[in-house]
Amino acid sequence: QVQLVESGGGLVQAGGSLTLSCAASGRTVISWTMGWFRQAPGKEREFVAAISRRGIRTSYVDSVKGRFTISRENAKNTVYLQMASLKPEDTAVYYCAADVEYTTTMPVLSREYDYWGQGTQVTVSS
Repeated sequence: QVQLVESGGGLVQAGGSLTLSCAASGRTVISWTMGWFRQAPGKEREFVAAISRRGIRTSYVDSVKGRFTISRENAKNTVYLQMASLKPEDTAVYYCAADVEYTTTMPVLSREYDYWGQGTQVTVSS
């Protein structure tokens, strides 16, 4: 049984920063690609970032490039999303996800991921 638990969400002013964490338990995630998605009210779930199993490759949606950084500490079974220069349009529930199947391309579709966390709310005020 795999569990992904996100933390670090909250309320922040525009231009501020937050760091989200995703702690995995039940199985090691060292061999898995990990991703972050977000879903704003009334919108579909959106890919934000992904990181390969060794952290060598990363992928970001264009809207967060240069502002967000995904990283991982496999020894701690934890993935992070550092968010800077936050904008009101970044407001959403952020989800951590794990893709257990190795592929040569970075997974950016939600259906490519096998395990999901419960989400953490990020609210950016203007």
